Amino acid sequence: MEDAYARSATEVLELFSVDPAKGLIHSQVVEHARIYGRNVLPQESSTPFLKLVLKQFDDLLVKILIAAAFISFFLALVNGDTGLTAFLEPSVILMILAANAAVGVITETNAEKAIEELQAYQADVATVLRNGCFSILPATELVPGDVVEVNVGCKVPADMRMIELLSDQLRVDQAILTGESCSVEKEVDSTLAVNAVYQDKTNILFSGTVVVAGRARAVVIGVGSNTAMGSIRDSMLRTEDEVTPLKKKLDEFGTFLAKVIAGICVLVWLVNIGHFHDPSHGGFFRGAIHYFKIAVALAVAAIPEGLPAVVTTCLALGTKRMARLNAIVRSLPSVETLGCTTVICSDKTGTLTTNMMSVSKICVFHSLHPAPVSIEYGVSGTTYAPEGVIFDNAGTQLELPAQLPCLLHMAMCSALCNESTLQYNPDKGDYEKIGESTEVALRVLAEKVGLPGFDSMPSALHMLSKHDRASYCNHHWENQFKRVFVLDFSRDRKMMSVLCTRKQSAVMFSKGSPESIMSRCTSILCNEDGSIIPLTSEIRAELVARFNSFAGKETLRCLALALKWMPMGQQMLAFEDEKDLTLIGLVGMLDPPREEVQDAMLSCMNAGIRVIVVTGDNKTTAESLCRKIGAFDHLEDFVGYSYTASEFEELPALQKTVALQRLALFTRVEPSHKRMLVEALQNQNEVVAMTGDGVNDAPALKKADIGIAMGSGTAVAKSASDMVLADDNFATIVAAIAEGRAIYNNTKQFIRYMISSNIGEVVCIFVAAVLGIPDTLVPVQLLWVNLVTDGLPATAIGFNKQDSDVMKSKPRKVNEAVVSGWLFFRYLVIGAYVGLATVAGFIWWFVYSESGPKLPYIELMNFDTCHTRETSYPCNVFDDRHPSTVSMTVLVVVEMFNALNNLSENQSLLVIPPWSNLWLVGSIILTMLLHMLILYVQPLSILFSVTPLSWSDWKVVLYLSFPVIIIDELLKFFSRKQRGMRFNFRFWRADLLPRRELRDK
Repeated sequence: MEDAYARSATEVLELFSVDPAKGLIHSQVVEHARIYGRNVLPQESSTPFLKLVLKQFDDLLVKILIAAAFISFFLALVNGDTGLTAFLEPSVILMILAANAAVGVITETNAEKAIEELQAYQADVATVLRNGCFSILPATELVPGDVVEVNVGCKVPADMRMIELLSDQLRVDQAILTGESCSVEKEVDSTLAVNAVYQDKTNILFSGTVVVAGRARAVVIGVGSNTAMGSIRDSMLRTEDEVTPLKKKLDEFGTFLAKVIAGICVLVWLVNIGHFHDPSHGGFFRGAIHYFKIAVALAVAAIPEGLPAVVTTCLALGTKRMARLNAIVRSLPSVETLGCTTVICSDKTGTLTTNMMSVSKICVFHSLHPAPVSIEYGVSGTTYAPEGVIFDNAGTQLELPAQLPCLLHMAMCSALCNESTLQYNPDKGDYEKIGESTEVALRVLAEKVGLPGFDSMPSALHMLSKHDRASYCNHHWENQFKRVFVLDFSRDRKMMSVLCTRKQSAVMFSKGSPESIMSRCTSILCNEDGSIIPLTSEIRAELVARFNSFAGKETLRCLALALKWMPMGQQMLAFEDEKDLTLIGLVGMLDPPREEVQDAMLSCMNAGIRVIVVTGDNKTTAESLCRKIGAFDHLEDFVGYSYTASEFEELPALQKTVALQRLALFTRVEPSHKRMLVEALQNQNEVVAMTGDGVNDAPALKKADIGIAMGSGTAVAKSASDMVLADDNFATIVAAIAEGRAIYNNTKQFIRYMISSNIGEVVCIFVAAVLGIPDTLVPVQLLWVNLVTDGLPATAIGFNKQDSDVMKSKPRKVNEAVVSGWLFFRYLVIGAYVGLATVAGFIWWFVYSESGPKLPYIELMNFDTCHTRETSYPCNVFDDRHPSTVSMTVLVVVEMFNALNNLSENQSLLVIPPWSNLWLVGSIILTMLLHMLILYVQPLSILFSVTPLSWSDWKVVLYLSFPVIIIDELLKFFSRKQRGMRFNFRFWRADLLPRRELRDK
């Protein structure tokens, strides 16, 4: 029933044909259960395991590799090859792909738990009126039309319409749904608000919220999915996981690479058609198969098999570093997404603020002479912890606040005229409240004031355990006074009073709204000497001005405290006793901003990241908080920058677009508005991070490019998020974004390293095929280079230190390619050199090496006709393992030097030396040791078709390898001079190398 809030209680009861004095009868319960269903959130079926596995192989490069593996296997069978070497290549490829798939399945299996967590917010039982009798039933058995009774501490079991108040008031904490920092008062009267949001529906009790004060009866109007909590579930189900920017760009680059690889493979095969008839092959068909194997080897060489594994490893390393910063990553790809975040939509309550009401200002009357003067005190501390000090206008700390009469009596009133509890939870290591936030704030104030009469009081309190310290001073006053009678808070009086006795005296303490309390006061307590003087109009006017300043400019929630000495022996209070009171003073409290928020938000802005504050609170309160944070000081006012959800929805489409580009504050929102905001920003090509901690934040957290939950938040928010801030510290987001940017830079570096190395392998095979010389590398050698010599340094590049100015540049654009045009040109230059050096090493051994045959180059080109003509050398020289060993070693060493080039994209090795990343140095040493192992250990050298090299061979290897450093230093120089970045390529084709594609909608 969607409009129950606009209907009278009688209309709602008539709609469900229910008598409020008797409730539903059995037959109605059965009928309503059939029509409306059960009061449970349906479980969503999980993705089948097989489907998850198959999803991991839905990638073009992966499919090419699978095809290459099976073709290699088939060709081995056709040729009658046997033994380990025949099937090593396809087996290793399939093992790598299986490992990558396993990582993907594990990640996705652990991701979808948010919907299950919603069950924790459903009530277990409910007090229901049926057949004229009240009974306690499982909440799952509720049906629309049931009359339910709720009281303090109850979790609301379903969406319900208030029909009767059984106490002076009913207050509900609905922060998990709306994000409001204070509990809200509920009423029976219908609401006339147009386009009412949850906050406007003051006669509706929402499922999962908690009653913090009062008692009432309500009629169920929605169960299961037809509740506010159910709509959150449905919104989360409708949200599809967004592909991260890095994944999109890697997919684009993979598609481009696949086209290039396919073209080169076909070209290599076609170029060698003339050699199919060569006698060495044993026939045309076998010649075709031979060169087809070369084309397959070329595909294996070109595809970076280890890329997915290295990307995953790099992201995992990033998550470990971020965990040390208290940012716990739940989804690996989100680490990279942080680097291109352009907008952070930050929840206010619990994220920018502590979500702990705290007294921040006190106003008392000081003295009448020489002129009536009031004085303000500030109170430090922004949590429920009894830690903080009281200081005067000059900022000087009061050593013994309890020695001042007004502060002393304020502490007494705060402790005694109070129904809440403050306790320490050792399991969570934090202080917790039971009851109203405003009352707990007064208890904390009493602890900060301390006790009078002890010179060592401040230090003595610090020596207590946290459990004892939580309410030590409050317990002191509760032991000193005996509470005799309580006049509860009521809406008409807007105050609460309690009668206390102590020895031979009785006193009534009162607290309430300043208007109500001050209108009942005739005198005031002086803070200077404890005297009581008449409350003159002049003094009253000054106090009203102070109150207006607290409530207006500073938007503090204000309470006035008062007392009255009563006749000894009085045991009861009446409303008539609440007059002729003595005013103690005013307290102003707020949900305070976190101390570190201002610097964190300014850091975001310096990094080109816009912050939008999103809250369910009212506009005035939120704007005041934003001013307190100081991050919006550059705005003269909030006109055009601050909108309520209703105001924003009423804007024409064009104005909405403009408003989104300026929006800094979004208030009075409900869950659907947050999700709408995220979608609207994404449609403007923004990369959106959403922070939050409540159930109400879950749909938006799931929809955002990266959802950031608070560690103290609800389980639903954490499960729907990509990252959890363990310390609830907004500043941690800044550190996480810096880490995300650094990880992306490192990702680009190891992609550059792997691709340039693979291009070198392709050039090597292609040039050898074009020149008509023997195969420089056999497939198993290519596989060794790809897996071991590529993989270890590429992983170590992930440990590159982040640049010092990483948070001083604007976020990279979503449509920015991982590989830009200039960068791809650098790939080609470096890759071409790697390939040519590898071929040069092969030719050197045949033509120039002292240990080689010193053949004329023309003989090398005609090696395939050796058996058909007379030669001065034996034909088995072309089966010697030395030349391919030299080629393979050149390829390995040149790639190690190339790894050093990738310590930075544009900075010289003279600026960022190799020892800046000791992991990389270690990986290069380990790689070379492994390469030595296969060269000089007999069984391995046979397996990989290699042989030991002499010192003269090693010198040539180093001569051919080192120039890659010089070439890349020159390319970096051009990059730094910005000329390379603006270089235009005539051969550029948009369909081959995607640059500026728009992000997927």
